[in-house]
Amino acid sequence: MPDQAIDAVAEIFSWVGFGLGALLAGVALVMYLIDGTWVPTRAVVEHPEDPADGPLVRWFDEDGGVNQARLSHEQERAVAGHDMTDIFYRRGARNRMRLTQGSPAVRAVMLLAVGLLTVGVLSLAASLVLLFIRG
Repeated sequence: MPDQAIDAVAEIFSWVGFGLGALLAGVALVMYLIDGTWVPTRAVVEHPEDPADGPLVRWFDEDGGVNQARLSHEQERAVAGHDMTDIFYRRGARNRMRLTQGSPAVRAVMLLAVGLLTVGVLSLAASLVLLFIRG
């Protein structure tokens, strides 16, 4: 491969890595801000007599209100066999909960942004190394 082609590929990867990485980092920031504040609390897991209904969790929010939510199949497996569990509820919203404080979608977009920024940094470093080797 000619030297100019290697330089062009390194340059393209650095621009794409930095550009898309910065764009996705901005998208992750907006997603994080839209996601809101999730407060930790302890919830009671109720197992209904009819297994078709699925378990229900109830908790008190910071204003003293009682909230409840049905568990998804994944959440049901995570809290199986427990009478109480740690959850996170959304401040300002009723009956919204999840088992993790951070959003999995925000985490995925942020990891993709970090990966692309890493590609940009490595491509820039390779380009600089090639520049000094030839010079």
